[in-house]
Amino acid sequence: MTVTTCAVGTAGIYFALTCTHKIDHRRKIKRGIMKFFENVSFPKPPLVLAAWPGMGNVGLITIDFLRRKMEGRPFADIDMRPFFFPDSIMVKGGIAQFPDLPTSRFYYTYNPDCIIFESDAQVVGRDGLVLIKLFLDVISRFEVKQIFTFAAFAQSMSYRNPSQVLITCNGETMLTRIKDLDVVPMPDGFIAGLNGLLLGEASARNIEAGCLLSTIPSYAMNFSYPKASLELIRTISRLNSFTVDTGELEESVDETDQQFAMIEERIREFFPSVNKEDDEEIAAIEEEKVPHYVMEKIERLFLDARRDRTRASELKKELDRWNLFELYEDRFLDLFEDDKKDQKKSL
Repeated sequence: MTVTTCAVGTAGIYFALTCTHKIDHRRKIKRGIMKFFENVSFPKPPLVLAAWPGMGNVGLITIDFLRRKMEGRPFADIDMRPFFFPDSIMVKGGIAQFPDLPTSRFYYTYNPDCIIFESDAQVVGRDGLVLIKLFLDVISRFEVKQIFTFAAFAQSMSYRNPSQVLITCNGETMLTRIKDLDVVPMPDGFIAGLNGLLLGEASARNIEAGCLLSTIPSYAMNFSYPKASLELIRTISRLNSFTVDTGELEESVDETDQQFAMIEERIREFFPSVNKEDDEEIAAIEEEKVPHYVMEKIERLFLDARRDRTRASELKKELDRWNLFELYEDRFLDLFEDDKKDQKKSL
C-alpha cells in the first residue's frame, strides 16, 4: 500500500491510499480517499469502538448512542465513492442528481480516550477488506491496542427475555480477560461481513479485537432492537470503566416492547378463531408459543417476498389471517418500492 498526498486545503488534508489485488488475472487498483479534519493526539493508546449496519440495527444504535453521549468530535472521513457505483440517478423537480452516498466517519473523545468509527455501509468481499485496511491504517497511527465492534446475535427467544451479551475475540489472551469479567463466549459459528474481516485483519497486525454481540429474537432481525444495544453499552462501559446516561435508550426499549406486545396480543386475540385443522404446525404448538411462531413465519415470508415478489400475496394472506397488516403495512409496501426503483432504472 502506498500513501500519496493529493491536496491540501482549508477543509482538511486528503490522502490517496492505493491498494492492489488480482481479479480475473488482471491487476486492478482500488482507491480510497481519506479526509482529515483535525490533528488528533492522545496521551496513551485510545480504545477503539466501531460498528456497521446489521441485524436489528443493533450495532449502529449502539455506536450512535455512545458517540452522542460521549460527545464525539469528527476528525476523519473515508470517501465511500470507490465502494459504491450507482447505476442510476435520482430526479427531483426535474433536477438530476446522484443518490446520497453512505458515510464512514471517525470521531474522538477524551475522558475516556476513545476513537469511535461509525459507518452506515456494510461492504462485502474484496472491497470490504480494502475498507477494513483503510480503517486500520488510520487507527494504527495512534498505536491502538484494542478494538471492539458491536453486532446482534439472533436466536429463538421472546422480546420479554433480557438480551445476553456474547464475545468473540481474535486472541486467547483477550478472550480470557473478558471471560473473567463475566462475558460469555459466543457459541461456535461464523462472523460475517465487516466484523469478521476486522477480527482477521486486526490479528494480522497484532491488534487485539473483539466483537460484542447481544442476543435478539429471530423475528426482530428487521426491526430496530434497542434492548440489545442497551446491554452492549452497559457491557462496554463496564469493561472499560466509564459511564454513560442510558435513560434515553431505556425509553426506546419501552416503546419497542410495546410494539412487540401489540403484535403478540393481536395474535393471541385471533388464535381461537384460526382453523387449526388446516394448519398442522399451529395445532402442534403450545398456545403460549404461538405468537413467537407466527412472528418468525412472517419474517421468513418477508425474506421470500423480497427475493420473489410473487410470494407477496402469501405474506399478505398471513398478515390478514392474524389481523396484523396495519402493523406491518409500511414494511409490506416497502417491498414494492424496490420494484419502482428498478422500473425507473430501465427508463
